[in-house]
Amino acid sequence: MRVLIVKLSSLGDVVHTMPVVHDMRRAHPDALIDWVVEPGFAPLVRRVRGIHGSIECALRRWRKRWWTSAVRTEWHDFREAIGGERYDAIIDFQGLTKSALVARLARGPRFGLANQTEGASHEWPARWLVDHPIEVEARIHALDRARVLAATALGYVVQGPPVFGLRPHALHTTERTMVFVHGTSRDDKLWPEAHWIDLGRRVMAEGWRIALPHAGAVERARAERIAAALAPAAEVWPALSLDALADRMSATHGAVGVDSGLSHIAVALDLPHVQIYNFPTSWRTGPLASHGHAYQVSVEGTPTPGVDTVWAAWNQVWAQSREAVRG
Repeated sequence: MRVLIVKLSSLGDVVHTMPVVHDMRRAHPDALIDWVVEPGFAPLVRRVRGIHGSIECALRRWRKRWWTSAVRTEWHDFREAIGGERYDAIIDFQGLTKSALVARLARGPRFGLANQTEGASHEWPARWLVDHPIEVEARIHALDRARVLAATALGYVVQGPPVFGLRPHALHTTERTMVFVHGTSRDDKLWPEAHWIDLGRRVMAEGWRIALPHAGAVERARAERIAAALAPAAEVWPALSLDALADRMSATHGAVGVDSGLSHIAVALDLPHVQIYNFPTSWRTGPLASHGHAYQVSVEGTPTPGVDTVWAAWNQVWAQSREAVRG
């Protein structure tokens, strides 16, 4: 069986789709699974156990320079790559017009979402651009939505907790290190810098070091301000690709982060983790006990969770992770 996953972006959505690869291979052990994805996320997708190949689709960049010869060449190469094999199933997990049109460039029966789920993006033309639109429960976690869609398309039953299958390259950190995932693409998801500094001082008092990843100039400047306030126990990481970030994160001992793609990577890596939400939306994107996340929790607050709340949650997940190790 050959299966094509179409999930172009964003980072969090890509991570939430990863468990379908394990599910498919459990039901069809010999399946060859390819994934169409934006180039920035491709190195991470290639780290997922069971992925046969990735097909890079740079729609975001192509739209900005569609008239250039370089883009026309890349588009031609992409058409050749996506049309090179016939698939037994092409599954559009994104539910947008652009993703459904990408799916139509591949050869084989196409499956996709027939309806919008609560809080998720969906465009009505997408259901008419696939051969087999599939209705899913309206109120459902993003991860479960992907698993149910794949299972319905390929005729199996979802079993057990999600397995992300993300394989980092082994690194080693001797000192206890916590990652502060402070950056996000939306300002209304940010946690105040003063809160990060307060939390950092509490973490440092327990003998931890703090790592500060970043993406772009704004996040780097914030990371440097937090690190300066917490010196010398805080380190600003250099700019890294997503696969290199996953490697570094996997060598740490835990993470606290806002609702962002990097926090979802922390979940996929099975790190002790607290995820911070300024809105009551953790039910659809955050770690859940029903997914087997015994030492990963979400905390919500209006306008934002307090430091005491996050600190208490961290102490809880850290204690649970230590019990799991001893067990």
